[in-house]
Amino acid sequence: MKYKTKQRVALLEYLEATRDKHITVADIRAHFEAQGEPIGTTTLYRQVEDLVREGVLRKYIVDENSAACFAYVGEQPTETPFVHCKCERCGRLLHIRCGQFEDMQKHISGEHDFAVDPRRTVLYGICADCK
Repeated sequence: MKYKTKQRVALLEYLEATRDKHITVADIRAHFEAQGEPIGTTTLYRQVEDLVREGVLRKYIVDENSAACFAYVGEQPTETPFVHCKCERCGRLLHIRCGQFEDMQKHISGEHDFAVDPRRTVLYGICADCK
């Protein structure tokens, strides 16, 4: 575990506050700039990757055209899986917690001998705001 610097504590507080959102390093950087406490991009990438290794954040790569995004998971060892849904109109990425997705993963694994990687599974469609 890393030292609890003021910057790391502020980053963890922000990430915990965004628990139900996917965020990018650019989002984090913009937040701290708006607060008058800018953090360098290189520093942010290093800290975010450390948090991924520690299991505090999950990293998601949706496609080759989008920036990696991250979701805060904190100390939760297990949680209801969620489905990534990307709006084809506005590009917004949602994650929807749904026990049915876990059932689908189990079915695909058991019946078709294929392990789905939920970190790289994305459903494309139109979000409620764009309908």
